[in-house]
Amino acid sequence: MNVLVLNAGSSSIKFSLFNLYDETSDPRLLLDGELSDTAKPQATLEFSQDDQAKEKRSVPGGGNNAAAIGSVLDTVASANAGKVDAVGYRVVHPGPHITGHARVTETLLKELEAAAAFAPLHDPEAVDLIRETMRRMPGIPHVACFDTVFHQTMPEEASTYPIPKDLRDRGVKRYGFHGLSCESVVRQLRLAGPLPQRLVIAHLGSGCSVTAVLDGLSVDTTMGLTPTGGIVMGTRPGDLDPGLMLYLLRREEGPDAAKNVEHLLNHDAGMVALTGLPNDMKAVRQAAATGNHAALLALKIFTRGIRKAIGSFAWLMGGLDAIVFTGGIGEHDAATRLEVLAGSDVSINSSLNQLQDQNLHSISASDSKTAVFAVTAQEDLVIALHAKRIVSADA
Repeated sequence: MNVLVLNAGSSSIKFSLFNLYDETSDPRLLLDGELSDTAKPQATLEFSQDDQAKEKRSVPGGGNNAAAIGSVLDTVASANAGKVDAVGYRVVHPGPHITGHARVTETLLKELEAAAAFAPLHDPEAVDLIRETMRRMPGIPHVACFDTVFHQTMPEEASTYPIPKDLRDRGVKRYGFHGLSCESVVRQLRLAGPLPQRLVIAHLGSGCSVTAVLDGLSVDTTMGLTPTGGIVMGTRPGDLDPGLMLYLLRREEGPDAAKNVEHLLNHDAGMVALTGLPNDMKAVRQAAATGNHAALLALKIFTRGIRKAIGSFAWLMGGLDAIVFTGGIGEHDAATRLEVLAGSDVSINSSLNQLQDQNLHSISASDSKTAVFAVTAQEDLVIALHAKRIVSADA
C-alpha cells in the first residue's frame, strides 16, 4: 500500500509518499517535499525521490489553496513513484467529540470545521486541504490523524480545568498537542531498545511543548485547550495570567476586539514580541551574541520555561529516566539543549551535543543518570502507519 501524507501549515504544505508493503518492515519513503510561501505570487516547491538530490522549482502561489494543492498532487503523480492507495492528513485539533484517528467523512469534516476556533492557525488550512484533495482523488480512502490523540491517556486531574461544569461539559479542557511527534519519539525509542519508563519529550520548534510520558503513555503536557498555551513559542506566548486576557479585551474597542486579541496571541507574541526579530532562533542567537539585551532576555525566558516544565514533570513522575529533544530547535540548536540542562544533575557530552544527526542519538555524558537524546520527529511516518491500519481494518 502506498500512502500519501499531507500536512498543511499557514503558508506551506509538506508531503510524503510511503510504501507500506508488510507488517514487519519499516515504511519505505518514496518521495517527500514541501511547498512553501504559498501566499506569495510565486511559491517554492522542493522535493526529493528515493534519496536523490532535491529538486526545486517555482509554482504559482498567491494564496490560491486549490492551485497549491494541485501543484503538490501533480508533483506526486509525475514522480512515477507508484499509485496512491490512501491519503493521510495531520490535523491539529479535532474538537471535543473525536477521540481517535479516523477515516474522513462529511460528518467528520463538519466536526473539524466546528473545531477551527480551537486551532485557528492550523485547522482551517487542514480542512481546505482535505476537501480539495478528496475532490481531486475521490476513489481512495482518506484518513485524518490528530495531534491530540496521544494525550487521551492523561488522567482527569491533568486534563480538567477548574471552571464551571457546563463549560467542561462542552469540551473545555486540556487536550495537548504535538501528539504525533511524541508518538514518533516513543516509537523510535522502542525500536532502539528498552523504553525509558519516565520520559520527558521537549518538542521545540515554532510551536513548543513539553510532555511527560510514563510507560509510553502521556500523563501531562504543557499545551492546553489550544496550541497557544504552555511554554513560550515563536509567535505564541504560552501560559499567561487569565486576567491579562481581560485587560487586553477591555483595551480593544469595537466588534473586532476578540479577533484582534486572538491575532496578537497567535502571531505577535512569544519570542518575536520579546526580541522584535523574525521568528527564527538563528537570528535570536546571532543578536544575543552581539549583546542584544532583548535577545538575551528572550532566551532566558524561553529556556527557563522549558526547565520549569521538565522539573515539574520529573517530580510528578517520581524521577526522570530520559529527556528527548525534538522539533526544529530541539533537534538542531545545541545551545538550547545546553542551556536547558545547565545546572541540573543531567549532563551531556559536548561533542555529541554538537552532532547533527536526524536519527535518534544519545547526547548524554557517560556519568549522567538521566539519558538525553536528540531526534527528528517522524510525524509523517506515524500518520502513514495509522492510515494503513484504519484502511486495512475497514477492508
